[in-house]
Amino acid sequence: MVVAGLLFLAFAYLAVGQAAANRNGAQTAADAAALAAAQETRDLLAADWRDVVADPAKWQEIFDGDGLLFKECWRAEELADQNDANVEDCGKSEGRVGYTVVVEANESVGDSIVPGTEDYKSTATATAVIEPLCDFDLPGGDGGEGDEGDEGDGNDTLPLPQLTCDDGEFEPDPDDPDTLPHPEDLFDVHLAD
Repeated sequence: MVVAGLLFLAFAYLAVGQAAANRNGAQTAADAAALAAAQETRDLLAADWRDVVADPAKWQEIFDGDGLLFKECWRAEELADQNDANVEDCGKSEGRVGYTVVVEANESVGDSIVPGTEDYKSTATATAVIEPLCDFDLPGGDGGEGDEGDEGDGNDTLPLPQLTCDDGEFEPDPDDPDTLPHPEDLFDVHLAD
């Protein structure tokens, strides 16, 4: 009787361990999927910033993520698949620039002494956010386009503002790609708390 009880407990602990491992695998897949979609979007934001680097009046819009379509869930699907899971839902995170992804593990918990585990598949949710790492001050302080009454020869362009980022300062020059920060200098991607 004691041996039977101990065996039952051992199998019960095994079932709990199987469920925990399945759940951890699903959470890993969800985390990787959300981060992948957010990193892809971060790279697109950085490319958009490079496209308008000569027009600093448009910088803040890009740093704020305005106009993003949040259509990079294909990256989330790729990473979920690599982690043996399937994306159930993917879209813009609530109130922040980023993605919330829900995945389901491809494998069930498996047979155990607990009824129903053979068909149970763990699900998990993760949110990855994109946050700007840089600040800047527009010439004139208000983002204005200069004095309209000036009559110059068209070459009186103001210098571009300096970017002050977590990893240093940048003096962007549209004609010199080496002066432009990389995507990871401009934006941080991390899992939301």
